Amino acid sequence: MSLLSIQGLEGRHGLLRAFQDITLDIAEGEKIALIGANGAGKTTLLRTLAGVHPVSRGTIRLDGDDITTLPGHRRAALGLALVPEGRRLFATMTVAENLRVAESAGRGGYWNLDTVVQALPQLKPKLAAPAGTLSGGQQQAVAIGRALMTNPRLLLLDEVSLGLSPVAVQGVYESLARLFETQTAIVLVEQDLKRATDVADRIVCMLEGRIVASGRAGEMSRDEILGHYFGHREPAHG
Repeated sequence: MSLLSIQGLEGRHGLLRAFQDITLDIAEGEKIALIGANGAGKTTLLRTLAGVHPVSRGTIRLDGDDITTLPGHRRAALGLALVPEGRRLFATMTVAENLRVAESAGRGGYWNLDTVVQALPQLKPKLAAPAGTLSGGQQQAVAIGRALMTNPRLLLLDEVSLGLSPVAVQGVYESLARLFETQTAIVLVEQDLKRATDVADRIVCMLEGRIVASGRAGEMSRDEILGHYFGHREPAHG
């Protein structure tokens, strides 16, 4: 049985469909790169899976249980965590306070304040600093650490390199390296195709709100992925 099973999912912004007919199974520990141009529906899909955006149609099941109508905090308690685009930290709260907010999910496990700081060492000297005073890369590390504090079984990472300098992006991915070696399932939205394909087990391509291709990372060439990205190839699923 899949960890997460998505069937016929549709999400809207008013009358506008953000995505439709999304059917996807995610296995325990699987790493998926969700690829697509701006406006393909990737961010709204992740927000919908996390319970931040409402489902218009379809079902989401975790371990076979229907969680389609559960609010976000209930999904977090079950092991679903989102690192949102734009980080969305509490700017006036300290780094430590931002991290400890996630303890309200009530999930035990490996990740706590000490282990998060070990995995994200750039945060250690900043624990008492207001989150709003940090650099973009440091803020992204706080957002990732906050999600880890919920001890997720499935982590949704939305545009972790967006707006960061190349040095900051490298630092974020070095911090993520340990996470990608764990049994935490991950869905990564990333515009940098090389970084995405380097860490993913499977590539899922979205175009205009639909999944148009899916395949093992080592079996899809960059040209194939770009073809689906820009809509130059026929839909295919693998």
